[in-house]
Amino acid sequence: MSGALDGKIALVAGATRGAGRGIAVELGAAGATVYVTGRSTRAGRSEYDRPETIEDTADLVTAAGGHGIAVPTDHLVPSQVKALVDRIGAEQGRLDLLVNDIWGGEHLFDWDAPVWEHDLEKGLRLLRLAVETHAITSHHALPLLLRGRGGLVVEVTDGTAEYNQETYRVSFFYDLAKSSVLRMAFALGHELGPRGATAVALTPGWMRSEIMLEQFGVTEETWRDALDRVPHFCISETPSYTGRAVVALAADPGVSRWNGRSLSSGGLAQEYGFTDVDGSRPDAWRYITEVQDPGKPADASRYR
Repeated sequence: MSGALDGKIALVAGATRGAGRGIAVELGAAGATVYVTGRSTRAGRSEYDRPETIEDTADLVTAAGGHGIAVPTDHLVPSQVKALVDRIGAEQGRLDLLVNDIWGGEHLFDWDAPVWEHDLEKGLRLLRLAVETHAITSHHALPLLLRGRGGLVVEVTDGTAEYNQETYRVSFFYDLAKSSVLRMAFALGHELGPRGATAVALTPGWMRSEIMLEQFGVTEETWRDALDRVPHFCISETPSYTGRAVVALAADPGVSRWNGRSLSSGGLAQEYGFTDVDGSRPDAWRYITEVQDPGKPADASRYR
């Protein structure tokens, strides 16, 4: 997809690490100018207290062939988001693609804890980071995106609408957050479609993010060493895979056919023909439904 997005202007909100970084870098590889935002910078870290920074992401975007611009932004602060969008408008005059990937909740939820036992302050903080940030960003960014026709909004979540409708996701607060983002894309589709733009929800599969690799004690080069302990990790994918899904959508002149829909990286790979960095096409949500959840032995051979 090299050059497919030459001249396009993108904002990846929440691009410090994980899917956000993977998306930003792949957009850069396709030729886009990419504004990358987050709270972790070389001058200071967010409460994650991790080493990844938005400046690092911007450098990777530029190295990939695009133009990366890092703008420190707390998306819970409307004035900061407004200033970000005003800057993009002043420097570029338009916005072609908005990716809402703000999250920040990895340390705020307890697995399988019912709402009455879950730390309330952490749960409400998770909802603010995962839902309120997306609403604030859309409120300020969409008028700029709607200056032209053909703009695209990608709401990044965890799980497809079909899967999440039938499946309890981790905890009350996590379930609510991820389902809310799915509904945001549906609602935005109704508001943007008649105005010439498109909104979709997009979920990665089991993603080999920096945090996930660290948790399993492996690297991107050695991730298969974790399969003895976590067999279903065999279906995992890189953040680049989700990035390539976004590039495929952004480069598709017929992207409006997906308006309001819930999509997955694996499903879009089958549609558009892109692959993960190793040349495979992992279809994680079909695997999870057909193999992992029914308790079958791990075997991704028919799913990647």
